[in-house]
This record gives sequence, structure tokens and C-alpha cells, in this order.
Amino acid sequence: MNGIMEAETTTFAPPRTHTRHVTSDADCDAFLRAVYDQYGPLLVRYATRLLDGDWHKAEDIFQETAARAWKHGWFLGTRGDHLRPWLFTVARNLVIDHHRARRNRPLELMEVESLDASWDSTESTITAHAVLTALRELNEQQRTVISLMYYLECSVAQAAEHLGVPPGTVKSRAFYAVRALRKALEKQGVLAG
Repeated sequence: MNGIMEAETTTFAPPRTHTRHVTSDADCDAFLRAVYDQYGPLLVRYATRLLDGDWHKAEDIFQETAARAWKHGWFLGTRGDHLRPWLFTVARNLVIDHHRARRNRPLELMEVESLDASWDSTESTITAHAVLTALRELNEQQRTVISLMYYLECSVAQAAEHLGVPPGTVKSRAFYAVRALRKALEKQGVLAG
């Protein structure tokens, strides 16, 4: 049995004569294992680049690509020389679909005051009030960046896409916004200066 498993995994490179067919569960498992082993890291890196560094979404894209490869394993197992381009095309199309979905359903900003801050202690309530007061002292640009990155937990790339500015600008605005927020909190006496 062990020799059979080794033969399936080490001889995956499908022959160019197109005689390999994925018909059984063992063939399908070996095929999918080979897709993960041979193309997994490459596809994740490729998708990460297309997604502006969003590694977690790139892993999701790879999982969906692998699922589609598994679904079409009976066909792809016979097309060894065409497997790599097929996988990369599927990954690219999934990324394009992701970008289109994001564009069609843009991130909506909430008013800072409407964010649900349901803490259970008095100290937390006082701290939240102090932060909200300090946020009101910031300009609109700074409040927006803080809302996106810290309340809505957007990545730099997502915030940049929403604001229509480069990621470096988002980082810069976030740095200055946090600094201004710290100064406002120090002025209130919440933070030691």
C-alpha cells in the first residue's frame, strides 16, 4: 500500500499522451494532493500580488481554485501540460470577481457616534466617552482613517481602495491621526504626556 501511495504522488506529472484519467477516489485524492504540493505556494503568492498583499484572501482564492480543480479532476487529470495555465487562469478570474464584488458593494462609513461600544464597566464607558470627545477634535480625514482601520478593521489596502488614495497615503494619514488622537487624549488628562 505504501508503495502505491508513493507511486501516485511521485509520478504525478501527467504524461503528455493524455492517458491518465481521474476516475477513483484514490486518483482524485492524489490529483488534489499534487495540485496542493506543486502549485499551492505559487498560486497563493500570485493571488497575493493581485490582491495588493492580502495574504488571507489569497489563501481563500487558492482554496476555491483547488476546489474547482477537484470538481474538474476527471478532465484536468488528462491535460497535464495545460493544468498550470488553467489553475492560474481560474485564480486570476476569482481575483477579478473579488475586485468587482468589492467595487459593487463599497465599504460604508459609519458615524463614530453610532458605533456600538457596549462595554460593561464604568471605567470603559468613561474611556469610550473620552475617546469619542478626542475624535471630535480631529479633522474629517483623520476620523475617517481611524474609523476604517481601527473600528471597521480594514487593511491598509482596503482603506486605500475605499478612499481612492495610495496605501502609503493611508499609512501616513493613520500615523498622524493616531498622533493627533494621543495629543487630544493627553489634553483631556486621559493619557500621561
